[in-house]
Amino acid sequence: MDKQTLPELPYDFAALEPVISAEIMELHYKKHHQAYVNNLNIALEQLAEAEAKNDVPKMIALQSAIRFNGGGHINHSIFWKNLAPKAKGGGEPPRGALLVELNKKYGSLENFISEMSAKTIAIQGSGWGWLGIHPQKKCIKIVTCNNQDPLVMEGLVPLLGIDVWEHAYYLQYKNVRADYVKAIWGIVNWKDVENRYNKVIGG
Repeated sequence: MDKQTLPELPYDFAALEPVISAEIMELHYKKHHQAYVNNLNIALEQLAEAEAKNDVPKMIALQSAIRFNGGGHINHSIFWKNLAPKAKGGGEPPRGALLVELNKKYGSLENFISEMSAKTIAIQGSGWGWLGIHPQKKCIKIVTCNNQDPLVMEGLVPLLGIDVWEHAYYLQYKNVRADYVKAIWGIVNWKDVENRYNKVIGG
């Protein structure tokens, strides 16, 4: 079985400043995301051994580690691409079919941002705020997930995620999560979000 690896970061650690500091980016990517990858590989290796021995209790016991670390790996791999330096389009508003759908569902892009921000800020403890799309119904939805639970568990394809684990912002924004969420819209890579949306709707 191929091992999971840390995806290449599409920009330098300092590229998202002043919204996200280079120090946070380096710690978040090299320490936190790398730990999810390492621990996922360990759990998957143990799962393969348990399957070879037909050890069902062990297989069941490993599911929580796979869900947590696998979710952390999936979520962060999307998160890095959901962001872009301002010089490379970060914060530029969406266009095309996605913007039409956001306007139709939420009235305006501003209304969508306000609603997703409010729900994301309100997460108790650690988690993620997501814009997802139902692959069959083709409808978009704002969803929050606890810890590192991946959006696929909600039956949705992830389009845009905001990480509100404290490690994502505390060194810079302290305990004021709302300031971090407000600022992050200035570096959202809407082109990446649009590509994910168009892939699902067949555009």
